[in-house]
Amino acid sequence: MRESAFETMIGAVVVAVAAVFLWFALARGGEAATGSDQYTVTARFNNVSGLARGSDVRIAGVKAGIVKAIDGDPKRFEAVVTLALDTKWELPDDTDARVSTDGLLGGAYVALEPGGSMDNIPQDGKGEIQYTRGSVDLLTLFASFASGSGGDQPAESEADPTADPLDALDGVEP
Repeated sequence: MRESAFETMIGAVVVAVAAVFLWFALARGGEAATGSDQYTVTARFNNVSGLARGSDVRIAGVKAGIVKAIDGDPKRFEAVVTLALDTKWELPDDTDARVSTDGLLGGAYVALEPGGSMDNIPQDGKGEIQYTRGSVDLLTLFASFASGSGGDQPAESEADPTADPLDALDGVEP
């Protein structure tokens, strides 16, 4: 009987610890927190595939903040991404934002490329990055290269074999 009571007590402790971890995950995992030394800016993208709340925001490969929220704009059919950036990064107003990935199997992040403007995006939470590029769908990209439609030049097999290459020079004066 003594072993049964001890095992029950250990089981109750394990369940209590699991409940604490579950509570912590639900309380903290629902939103990406913005610290006091951070400010928010928004950016509109045409495609944010692979990007998630909590993803990195990087400048020159260095983490500069996180993705705080991703919402959709039903009027403009764009994804509105809210970024929480460290205050030490004062971004010029011609900064470019793009959704990038860490290789083929890596996660997505927002890469910021500051421009050369003398004016900065305001750090009052109302700033917006104007120049954005969405994520690239790699499967579509690979399919276009595999089908041969990746370039604007016709494939050699599609060219007319009876055409004289000098005909293209007709009407050109030396």
